[in-house]
Amino acid sequence: MISAKLSIAHVCILFSSVLLLSACSSAPKDPTAHMTPNQIYAEAKEELNAGAYDKAIPLLEKLDGRAAGTPLAQQAQLDKAYAHYKASEPILAVATLDRFMKLHPASPVLDYALYLKGIVNFNDDLGLFSGITRQDLSERDQKSAKDSYEALKELVSRFPDSRYASDAAQRMHYIVNLLAQSEVHVARYYYQRGAYLAAVNRAQTVIVDYQGAPALAEALKIMVSSYNALGMIQLRDDTQRVLEKNYSDKQGNDIRPSQNPWWKLW
Repeated sequence: MISAKLSIAHVCILFSSVLLLSACSSAPKDPTAHMTPNQIYAEAKEELNAGAYDKAIPLLEKLDGRAAGTPLAQQAQLDKAYAHYKASEPILAVATLDRFMKLHPASPVLDYALYLKGIVNFNDDLGLFSGITRQDLSERDQKSAKDSYEALKELVSRFPDSRYASDAAQRMHYIVNLLAQSEVHVARYYYQRGAYLAAVNRAQTVIVDYQGAPALAEALKIMVSSYNALGMIQLRDDTQRVLEKNYSDKQGNDIRPSQNPWWKLW
């Protein structure tokens, strides 16, 4: 009886051992297990240069953990953010950059991190297809544009001598114009639906917040037309004079969008 119990116990142990060995043999092998951090980075860079971002990202994640606390790990984090950006994964790219800036607030490449965050959020892809879709960039949600502006503004403010500062300033100018046109789009929407007071308030936002933007002329036209519809003749005439004085070549109350939007820069 004891012998039978021992035999059963031996069988159970043997069966468990076989299962354990089987599980170990089927576990995926880590191809970087015997690679140095520099070797991992070299392979990740090859994948990046080849556009194989799905292969580069896990390598960079391995490197980040393997070389933690070193400049190489910082470079891996930035390259990973860039890979997510190129792979059309902006949320992951921004999350990676935010983590980098939190962990390395004094990094010598912080200007690049801010610039890349601005680029990731600088979403002008629609401009490439606007001729087909006929949709204005300003009609989209502007959260990304505002986030881009804040990152680029911080870059220009903190690192005015950065190699990225000049391009960042140009992109900021573009974004300001975009946000102004977005407000005009909303004001036009209100006007076309008879909400004239709301149209005036939105157009005034453009006048106050976005001085110098190309959309100011259209904002003034909307205000002239809205005041006219409200019977506010004095305000209509005053606004008309401002329009004529500053935009003598853009007089009139036609508030339809132009055929060649200002934002087609590229």
